[in-house]
Amino acid sequence: MAAASYLPSEDQFLCSICLDLFTDPVTIPCGHNFCKTCITEHWDTSDRCQCPMCKEAFNTRPDLRVNTFISEMVAQFRESAQQKASSSSSSSSEQQVFKPGEVPCDVCTETKLKALKSCLVCLTSYCETHLEPHLRKSGLKRHHLIDPVENLEDRMCPKHDKPLELFCKTDQTLVCLLCHVSDHKMHDVVPLKEGYEGEKAALGKKEARIEEMIQKRQLKIEEIKHSVDLSKEDADREIAEGVQVFTALKESVERNLNEFIQTIEGKQNMRMKRAEDFIKELEQEISELKKRSAKVEHLSRSEDHLHVLQGVKSLNIQHPSPTKDWTKVSIPPSSYEGTVVRAVVQLEETLSKEMKKVIEAEMKRVQRYAVDVTLDPYTANSYLILSDDGKQVRDGDVIKNLPDNPERISKCTCVLGKQSFSSGRFYYEVQVKGKTDWDLGVARGSIKRKGKITLSPQGGFWSLSLRNGNEYKAHDAPSVLLSLKSRPKKVGVFVDYEEGLVSFYDVDAAALIYSFTGCSFIEKLYPYFNPGFFHSKNL
Repeated sequence: MAAASYLPSEDQFLCSICLDLFTDPVTIPCGHNFCKTCITEHWDTSDRCQCPMCKEAFNTRPDLRVNTFISEMVAQFRESAQQKASSSSSSSSEQQVFKPGEVPCDVCTETKLKALKSCLVCLTSYCETHLEPHLRKSGLKRHHLIDPVENLEDRMCPKHDKPLELFCKTDQTLVCLLCHVSDHKMHDVVPLKEGYEGEKAALGKKEARIEEMIQKRQLKIEEIKHSVDLSKEDADREIAEGVQVFTALKESVERNLNEFIQTIEGKQNMRMKRAEDFIKELEQEISELKKRSAKVEHLSRSEDHLHVLQGVKSLNIQHPSPTKDWTKVSIPPSSYEGTVVRAVVQLEETLSKEMKKVIEAEMKRVQRYAVDVTLDPYTANSYLILSDDGKQVRDGDVIKNLPDNPERISKCTCVLGKQSFSSGRFYYEVQVKGKTDWDLGVARGSIKRKGKITLSPQGGFWSLSLRNGNEYKAHDAPSVLLSLKSRPKKVGVFVDYEEGLVSFYDVDAAALIYSFTGCSFIEKLYPYFNPGFFHSKNL
């Protein structure tokens, strides 16, 4: 009777490969039991035919037949477990009912309760009641329980239908035990928890790096906004100065125009007044002559000798004939030659004054970007002599024995500055007083250094030159001959890399000499100097 009431524990009916209740249990020659599918797949993927438990090897694969006794015992155990689960379902009313957005218990048949845990071995989510066997039975205790999740089938190996409980670090993928034995045998494979901890630590570092990148980009945003604000301030200031200058020019033009019109109209009014005076005087004389004519006519018709003689005498005394010679009187044509020219010259003088003010203000701004430039002896032509401080250069007229390094310019007697610039703005000044020949400007780092050099933007140069003491030229495409009012004693060079601008100034005269605009700079720029030949006045 005691044996009849005995119910074996679940551990006796668990397959040691899948850790689940037997399905079609078979017994191999060593006495150990397994699911028929589990032991078959194990031997199919293993080099040797042996027992997974005791490691006993078999020369030939045993013939597998289902153990009916164990199969019946497993069926009885399943039925008993289901009855026990049904009897405990009355306590489910105290548990939370599944709500949308939550994970339901997969075992509940009528009222679905909220799952408390999900089993990665069973691929099933359990409420508190149906989870109880996993907390009590030793075989199920070895299962991996996690907080409830949906789509547990995604945690099964699609190839072997086994739990994905390993992580292949080599391929960075989840694998099952059979995958490890077959496809990932020589790979670095670790348990899921170890892989999780490693990846989580890596994610922590990655998160820190991403946060750092975010902060850097936020700082860059602030930097860009600050640059935009500064740019707007510069633009507003430039507009204000421009409005002031053009307003002054407009007022000057209007003032000169009014003065010009007043001058022309004044001359015309004077002529009109003089003409009116002449006309008035002539009309008075005509009136007097008409009166005299009438009296003469009256006397000429009289037959009275005495009356005629007395009348003629009275006429000569009272109304003498006009004596003014009008043949020499005239109104000469108006002469306006030079009036427009003088007005334009005056306007030009005003424009020059305003231009000087503008350039003086502009030079003050560009001089804020002044840099200290020293000459690079490794680039200097072998004829050149550099001062010890690297601030002066001249042609020595004698070639020096210097190493022909790749940086050195071989044919042209020129030298580059040590400093290079690949962004922003910079400005430097060059003393050229008393010299009759020179070149100066900027050059890109990739200029041709061996053989003949072509001074042009295409050749990598943006420069000015002086030849024979009076011929100034901007080496643009094409070159431009310059007409300067005075010989510069000091030349200022300003470069705005992003704007593509190279400007040259006469520092003492506060005058713009020439500007290269619309340049495209994509590499480093170096200050460029050529002191001219020894035989010219360039010592």
